[in-house]
Amino acid sequence: MAPTIGFFTRVLDDAGASERYRIALDHIELAERMGFASAWVAQHHLDGAEGGLPSPFVLLAAAAQRTDRIRLGTAILTLAHEHPARAAEDAAVLDALSGGRTELGLGTGGGPRTLSAFGEDPQQRRAIYDAKLVRLRALLDGSADETLYPDASGVHRAGAGLADRIWQATFSPEGASAIGAQGDGLMLSRVQPVPPGHDGPRPPRVWEVQRRVVDAYLEALPAGVEPRILASRSVVVVDRDERDAVREHAGAGLRAQAAGLALGTHDTTLDELLVRTETHLGTPDEVVESLGADPIAAAATEVSIQVHSVDPHHTITARSLELFATEVAPALGWAVQRQQEEQRHVA
Repeated sequence: MAPTIGFFTRVLDDAGASERYRIALDHIELAERMGFASAWVAQHHLDGAEGGLPSPFVLLAAAAQRTDRIRLGTAILTLAHEHPARAAEDAAVLDALSGGRTELGLGTGGGPRTLSAFGEDPQQRRAIYDAKLVRLRALLDGSADETLYPDASGVHRAGAGLADRIWQATFSPEGASAIGAQGDGLMLSRVQPVPPGHDGPRPPRVWEVQRRVVDAYLEALPAGVEPRILASRSVVVVDRDERDAVREHAGAGLRAQAAGLALGTHDTTLDELLVRTETHLGTPDEVVESLGADPIAAAATEVSIQVHSVDPHHTITARSLELFATEVAPALGWAVQRQQEEQRHVA
């Protein structure tokens, strides 16, 4: 089955907070018009360089009022920082406002500094996440312990079905196996840390590493549970007359990303950087060629595109959404909902 397409934003446009939020909402509204199936926002606490949104449910509630069809998701909600009852209630309210369009993507997220600021022990991040996930799921599926939450049935009723729309992010096959065993959706990053012990002549491609992650997830899924695999990819599609300027702008952000992932940047050309950072930047034909060589994206149930770490002007992002939906996705055979709806209307 061909993947559907999604849009992901870290809300990092070069502007003040209120303008960033307005731009993100405009982009989500545009994504719906162009036939994207989903829109995802990241949550970052006390880390403005990586993301500009600490409160994803608030922004997505605003998006729900400006859209009718597009699914609205967190990618991710940093659950280790959150109170599980508060997260469950906020997700249920968003689901009610959006008419059942909420997708709940979860992960540990954050570093030692941010966890400490929220009163959590950074050394116990994984254990904290696991315990909070158990409570969150119980509140959403109606199985909450009445001694802990004596009147939790209201959350379950308000968020009916949300427990079946939980996704989890991981980098490892072991994490993917646990996610599959729980029947949740698997969220794949646009980047992957270089596996320990790798000593090849070049860093492995993201899709090479993620093949083992996907295989572990699929093997662990319970019988009868349909796989849900969301692959995030960095994609910036430009018109030919904008290509050179956007490529020149991209260099600094891509070098910083490559350095942070220990991918090497010394004497690296921009074309090599694009490959090492798995960034698909160019005209529609160029992006079709590069993204079409990614077998994990092609095998996912949904591919969510983002412009980080290129971080172009918001008008370039908007044009990229249009070109991706109208030229790139159709050329790859990926599902664009606007086209499907128009075809049904014509028929």
